[in-house]
Amino acid sequence: MAALWDFPDFDDHEDVHLFRDPESGLTAVIAIHSTHLGPAGGGVRFWHYADKNAAIIDSLRLSRGMSYKNAMAGLAMGGGKGVILAGADKIKSPAIIAAFARSIDRLGGRYVTAQDVGMSAQDMIDLHAVTPFVSGLPPKAGGAGGDPGPSTAKGVFLGVQAAAKRALGASDMKGVRVAIQGVGSVGGGLARYLAEAGAILTLADVDQGRARHLAKSLGAAVVDAHCIMTVEADIFSPCALGAILDETSIADLRVKAVAGGANNQLARPDHGRELQARGILYAPDYVINAGGIINVATEYLGDGGTTEVDAKIAGIPSRLSSIWDESTATGLPPSDVADRMARSLIGR
Repeated sequence: MAALWDFPDFDDHEDVHLFRDPESGLTAVIAIHSTHLGPAGGGVRFWHYADKNAAIIDSLRLSRGMSYKNAMAGLAMGGGKGVILAGADKIKSPAIIAAFARSIDRLGGRYVTAQDVGMSAQDMIDLHAVTPFVSGLPPKAGGAGGDPGPSTAKGVFLGVQAAAKRALGASDMKGVRVAIQGVGSVGGGLARYLAEAGAILTLADVDQGRARHLAKSLGAAVVDAHCIMTVEADIFSPCALGAILDETSIADLRVKAVAGGANNQLARPDHGRELQARGILYAPDYVINAGGIINVATEYLGDGGTTEVDAKIAGIPSRLSSIWDESTATGLPPSDVADRMARSLIGR
C-alpha cells in the first residue's frame, strides 16, 4: 500500500487528518489542501465507500478543488474537505455528527465545514452546537448562508448560458437542448432556471421517481441514468458525483459543451485535452459551481449579505470567458488554463 503522500492526488496537501471514534462509530477524513488565502473552507459529505482508500482519494481531490474554487472566486479562504465514511446501512446518528464536530474543533479553525452530499441544513446546525467552525447556517433577513445548493444552481445556470453563447452562438437559452445528469438540489434548481428560460431539457437521476416528477412539472424528457451521457443535445450538464468524464464517456458524448455543477468531473486531468480534441467546450467545474461556497464563505467571513453574494455569483460568466479566451490564445484546454490560474493565486 502506498504511503499517503505518494497518492497521485496528494498534491502537497498541508494536512490530512484521519479520525476514528469507536464509541460513536465515526470514521472520517479531513483534508486541508491550502490555507494560503485563509482558513480551508469546504463542505463535508456523508457517503458509503466500499474501499476506505477511495474516501481518502475523494477528500484529496475535493479539497484541492476547493482551494482552486475559492481562489478563482476571489474568496479569502483556502481549500479543504471533510468526508464521513457511512456504513453500509448509511445511518447517520447524532453521535456521529457530534464526534465529527469535535474532530473539526480539534483543528482550531484551520478547517471550516459546510453542507455537501449526504448532509443537511439541520446537520450544520447540530455541528455548530459543538464547534464554531461551520458555515451554511440559517440566514438572518438579508444575510448570506443557509443551504448552498440554490446559490450553486444559480451560478451554474449563468455558466451554462455563457457556454451556450460561446459554443453555439446562442443569445439566450430558448430552444437550447440541455441534458442534465442528477436533479437534486443543484441539478433540480438548474433545470427550473433553464425551463423558465426556454431550454429543451432531458433529465436523469439515479432516483428515477425524482427525475420523472421534476420532468412532468417542467415539460422535460427523462432517460435512464446510464443513458444520459449519450443523449444528443447541445450541452451536457453533470450535476451528480464526479469522475464521470473519461476516455469512454467522452467518446460517447454528442454535445458541443459540458457545463455542470458536479465536482471533479474529469476522471484525470488529461481528460480535459480529450474534450478539447473532440471540439467540446468545457466549463471547469470549480469555476462554474462556485455559487454555493460564495454564499457560505460570505456568511462565515461576515463580509456581506445576499446582495453581495449575488454580485459575486454574477462574475462567474466573465471568469469562464477569460479562461476560454486564454485557452483559444494558448491552445491549452480550459481545464489546464484554470488550474494554472488557480495555482498562481494560491502560491503554487
